[in-house]
Amino acid sequence: MLPFRNLLLSLAISAPFLIATRPAHGQPPSNSERVPVTAVITVLGPNYSAPPALGKTDVIVHTGGQREDVLRWVLAQGDQSALELAILIDDGTDLGTHLDELRRFIQAQPKGTSVGLFYASMGRTATVAPFSADHDAVAKKVRITLGSTGTSTSIYLSLIDVLRKLQSLPGRREVLLIADGHDRLRGDVPQSPDLNRAINGALQTGIVVHTLYARAGHLGSTSFRVTLAQGNLTQLASETGGQAFFQGLDTPISFTPFLDQLDMVLHNQYFLAFTTASSKKTKGEFRSFKVTTEQKNVSITAPSRVFLPGPAK
Repeated sequence: MLPFRNLLLSLAISAPFLIATRPAHGQPPSNSERVPVTAVITVLGPNYSAPPALGKTDVIVHTGGQREDVLRWVLAQGDQSALELAILIDDGTDLGTHLDELRRFIQAQPKGTSVGLFYASMGRTATVAPFSADHDAVAKKVRITLGSTGTSTSIYLSLIDVLRKLQSLPGRREVLLIADGHDRLRGDVPQSPDLNRAINGALQTGIVVHTLYARAGHLGSTSFRVTLAQGNLTQLASETGGQAFFQGLDTPISFTPFLDQLDMVLHNQYFLAFTTASSKKTKGEFRSFKVTTEQKNVSITAPSRVFLPGPAK
């Protein structure tokens, strides 16, 4: 999500970053000061179908339990459709039968979308294809994964690296993470610190993360470990405003149904702009965030929190 000043509102809609707007002249904000914020919101019909059109007056926004005024609600299409989409793949996954599905998904992206391709292996993140609107060229870079010998020690550290690459780019910024969600560096802990760092980093920079479960390496046969790993991926997606895709406890037989659903998501997003009370905390704060509508048969997905920086020193 991206706070911005009113006089820059129209520019911020086309370049939504979660960057704090500081008070004028470096003075701490007054108790009554409000700061503007923008976020990417997904609107869908039942079962990932196209939704009815929603207007500005159809959405209700709350932060920290307080209802906020909606300044702008703009469909991310036409001249607002720019998207930087990073595809991050754990090199430990076995995607041999899914490579063509990924290539077709990349090739089908609209001309306003730039796609970057990254592989995570043994704690490193390799840029296989930099962000480009030449979708055929990027698709050709999709390669077979290394399997268990290339399993990432912490897929979330690799994700943080990709978030850094995305944060300065214009337009919507989103990630498709294909991994098993297991943090091999930290082990089987319910709250991985690297997962939380990745979530907070995505929220602070306004980046939406989608996840697609695929078994990587030798995770073990226990359903507990798989369920925990899938829970990590679900938490990552839901808190950043993304979608989590998985089929049972193993790699999906086909990626195509999920990639089609993701495509529907990317074609039905809005830029939401609103104002909220500024933070008085020195280091800033995360504030709960919720977007709802009274329209029937509509599903709204939004980040769980907005980050507000502290007063300027």
